[in-house]
Amino acid sequence: MRIVMKFGGTSLSDGKRIRNAAELVKRYKGQIEEIAVVASAMGGVTDDLIGAAERAKAGERAYVEGFLERLSKRHLDALEEAVSDPGLRGELAGNIERELSDLGRALIGVSYLSELTPRSRDYILSFGERLSTRILCGALRDLGMRAEYFTGFEAGIITDANFGEAAPIYELARERVKAVLEGRLRSGSIPVVTGFIGGTADGIVTTLGRGGSDYTATILGALLDADEVWLMTDVNGLMTADPKIVPSAKTIRRVSYSEAAEMAFFGAKSLHPRALEPVSEKGIPLRIKNTFDPDGEGTLITKEGGDRSDKVVKAVTLIKNVSLITVSGAGMVGAPGAAARIFKILGDNRINVLMISQSSSEYNISLVVPRASSKEAVAALRRDLQERGLVKEVISEDDVCVVAAVGAGMRGTPGVAARVFTAVARKGVNVRMIAQGSSELNISFVVGESDGATAVRAIHEEFSLGS
Repeated sequence: MRIVMKFGGTSLSDGKRIRNAAELVKRYKGQIEEIAVVASAMGGVTDDLIGAAERAKAGERAYVEGFLERLSKRHLDALEEAVSDPGLRGELAGNIERELSDLGRALIGVSYLSELTPRSRDYILSFGERLSTRILCGALRDLGMRAEYFTGFEAGIITDANFGEAAPIYELARERVKAVLEGRLRSGSIPVVTGFIGGTADGIVTTLGRGGSDYTATILGALLDADEVWLMTDVNGLMTADPKIVPSAKTIRRVSYSEAAEMAFFGAKSLHPRALEPVSEKGIPLRIKNTFDPDGEGTLITKEGGDRSDKVVKAVTLIKNVSLITVSGAGMVGAPGAAARIFKILGDNRINVLMISQSSSEYNISLVVPRASSKEAVAALRRDLQERGLVKEVISEDDVCVVAAVGAGMRGTPGVAARVFTAVARKGVNVRMIAQGSSELNISFVVGESDGATAVRAIHEEFSLGS
């Protein structure tokens, strides 16, 4: 059996947790013939690197120096806890110091140029995984296992040059990954690979964007024809709702790729929808397990998902920090390309649209965008449409959130929407916008921000998801 096992940042947030992750790998290695490990940065380090890069761009070299000292201390302290052998610890400390020296030169270069390009940003952000993965690999070796460290690029993940959101070039990566890792796995060695990081064909560092470590694991799983990919995280799996909102929320034992993708898009923090693509195309099961409860069943994601006896709605999710933008005017009625023009304006300004609804009269189009982008979106739409007299008004509401009910059982089942909105109405919640895709996998709608939790609880109760 061949498994790709990925550990998230919370599972590696300090030396004790890194040691725990290594001990788990050793435990599973006694049952599974071939294991490849993928590691995220230690919890919070990527955000710290983003902040340091921005401060370097602003010329704050004193801050950069202090940041490097703090980063060094955190990782060397973790190394001290995770690895007991003094000789091995000394070797790894030297590796860490060299990585930090390279990072320091990159940050100082940014400070002198007062410029942070996407390429430089990717290079700087890659150091979180480089540092944590070295320590995890060392902890495995300290426990007597044969383990080898690789960056994602060294392991063979070749990508395009879309810095910040790079995509793998599978034709090139497949041959390279097989050449680098296949023999090592068969010999019993454990490749320990940095998540999040790839590289162009000529070796320039790229990152795979949000959810990048999960994506690395599923890319490797697909290219290595793994039997399963495991995402080891700090939760028991996908939940019927956020337990902070619904204390009775339960772990979902089994879902389909399509259901999991909907849940991930609509706020499931333990999974990113992009990570599902490689394994879903090859039909490789993806399992979400809790590092701190390894005997728990977790969530298994497969092509079929659950059986027909499953609940019609499997989960209710909530997206906060969004804005509702409405573009309206008689000039859009019957005008071919009006919607396309709106989306082109937003696309040209790199604004992501989360949800869309249009009235049948074509008088208005409503959009949900990330709240951080709302001012920019409104300004662009007003400049290109309203000021030219093409629409009457562009307005934005920030006090909103998106609620989504997800489940493959909704497909072809009459009355699901009626139950959803009746349950919400009973609680006195006003719905401002509704969208449902033709796949019928989710019903999503916008409510006031203060009503979001109430709506989630109402739907969770209506479909008995806590039972």
